[in-house]
Amino acid sequence: MSLSGLNNLYREVILDHSEHPHHKHELKNATNTVTLKNPTCGDVINLEINLSADKITDIGFTGEGCTISQSSASMMTDVVIGSTVTESLELAQIFSDMVMGHERSAADLEKLGDAAILSSVMKFPARIKCATLCWWALRKSLGEEVDD
Repeated sequence: MSLSGLNNLYREVILDHSEHPHHKHELKNATNTVTLKNPTCGDVINLEINLSADKITDIGFTGEGCTISQSSASMMTDVVIGSTVTESLELAQIFSDMVMGHERSAADLEKLGDAAILSSVMKFPARIKCATLCWWALRKSLGEEVDD
């Protein structure tokens, strides 16, 4: 497959997650909730998690945002559901490192599932916050100190 064909495939996956987001719904009786906003472009994510025995047993998000923001949230929820808090925080760090251009192993990037497709966002610094907003919300909802 040519590079342009690969880029088109990535765009299709991103658009599919944005147009048909996974886990985009409110959770009743969520154990952990957080709302974060990107004042630069207006993205808002309300993240709700159900934790049981240190595992994310259910996750949902609501809010509005650009294609990158919404697709990243959909991809993030897919990859962390069923993970422990420690595993989820590790995934958030891998994602953050990836979009900031820091080296990560192929094995680490594979853990991100579809979210690894967003690695190209590092070429567009203004969009990094769009891609990372949901991951920052995840970190904050799981008790990690983050700047809003």
